[in-house]
Amino acid sequence: MATAQSGTGRTITTRIPARLDRLPWSRWHWSIVIGLGTVWILDGMEVTIVGNIAARLSEPGSGLPITSGEVTGIAAALYVTGACAGALFWGRLTDIYGRKKLFLITLAVYLGATALTALSFDTWWFFLFRFLTGFGIGGEYAAINSAIDELIPAKYRGRVDLLINGSYWLGAVGGALLSIVALNTSIFPADVGWRLTFALGAVLALVILLVRRHVPESPRWLLIHGRDDEAERIVGSIEERVTAEEGKELPPAADEMTIHQRTRTTFTEIARTVFARYRRRSTLGFALFIGQAFLYNAITFGFGAILTQFFDVPSGNTGYYFAVIAAGNFLGPLLLGKLFDTVGRRVMISGTYVLSGALLFGTAWLFDRGSLTAATMTACWCVVLFFASAGASSAYLTVSEIFPMETRAMSIAFFYAIGTAAGGISGPLLFAELTNTGKVGDTVLAFQIGAGLMVAAGIVAAILAVNAERRSLEDIATPLSAAEPQQAAARS
Repeated sequence: MATAQSGTGRTITTRIPARLDRLPWSRWHWSIVIGLGTVWILDGMEVTIVGNIAARLSEPGSGLPITSGEVTGIAAALYVTGACAGALFWGRLTDIYGRKKLFLITLAVYLGATALTALSFDTWWFFLFRFLTGFGIGGEYAAINSAIDELIPAKYRGRVDLLINGSYWLGAVGGALLSIVALNTSIFPADVGWRLTFALGAVLALVILLVRRHVPESPRWLLIHGRDDEAERIVGSIEERVTAEEGKELPPAADEMTIHQRTRTTFTEIARTVFARYRRRSTLGFALFIGQAFLYNAITFGFGAILTQFFDVPSGNTGYYFAVIAAGNFLGPLLLGKLFDTVGRRVMISGTYVLSGALLFGTAWLFDRGSLTAATMTACWCVVLFFASAGASSAYLTVSEIFPMETRAMSIAFFYAIGTAAGGISGPLLFAELTNTGKVGDTVLAFQIGAGLMVAAGIVAAILAVNAERRSLEDIATPLSAAEPQQAAARS
């Protein structure tokens, strides 16, 4: 690694990004996936539990003076509002202070807030800590996706990112099954079972926090922030472990880059990068996030209410149905993820969005005709969400890889917050209002809105998606700190 002095800081030439990208898959990479990716399981569990316990919380003896509509509407919207605010707040700090500090802090915030949710004694307390739980989760999205993309080799980045974001649905399966047990009044009193579900989330978060302490800081972030010696030690240690596991020397890393180190990036630079240099990519990010956020937040928070309202499914049994569609959601990224690295981003992103939207229109038509039962409705949703889940996960992958290193966490936070605010706050409120009327036509309208937004986002992706498969992050979007000749690259 060569260094030189610059008027604004050191200028260094390094092969560290190329060294990380040329690594074969190893046990060390699995440790990163487990240490960082498992938090989505908690998020999935949180959202699913709230959706499934809504009916029980509104019943006498639950210990809270709250209605089902307030749980699936106001509390859901507050959770998403907290996530949006947390993403922006923690996202900025992630770019300034590093990935590791923030993914430890944000998980601790989540842990404390979800534990205090379990102690809710009044509606305002429940609302407050749903907001703060979301506030912690929102920061996780920026810190975790940044760290994962910067540590995973380019060849595997798409499928790994989709798998990790799709693991949300493993948590949904767990949350659905857990709610079945927790809501069984022959096992737990009505005012105790739902509290234990939140308490378990806090316990799992503590375990993940202990594992996560061993995940290193992103060497890419260290390089830009003047800590290249530390970056060199981390990458050298990783290479030693992978070499020992492989039993042979690693291939040489040919590509190098020169960067001017800096301490932070201003909001002006971030705005100029997102809204001027990468206008088309920004349009893509907005479209993908708004489409998936409305569909998922609206339906996830309201699915239990649909089953009880229209199909007379007992509130204690909704978890069985949700476990089925959650499994379908996880299988989508699991089985389709590799295609995002082989067939390519543009085809797969646009295809999954458009196909899931079209299938949702078909489901709405069948529901409107009265052709569905609780079982067949669940089967339809399972098919729709198999494709929608892969598409939704690709939204996070997209915004985490198409903007420069210095703005990565803030870009993830920004698009997540804006897209989720548009679809994730209005979605639960609108969907709760529509389903609570008890009119089939109102629920069909909600389905059609979600389907229309997914199809529209797919069309945008077909036109604007970036061919990022198997390319280094620095090739997709040259760092703002890169030497001038490299700054002209990848400005689409």
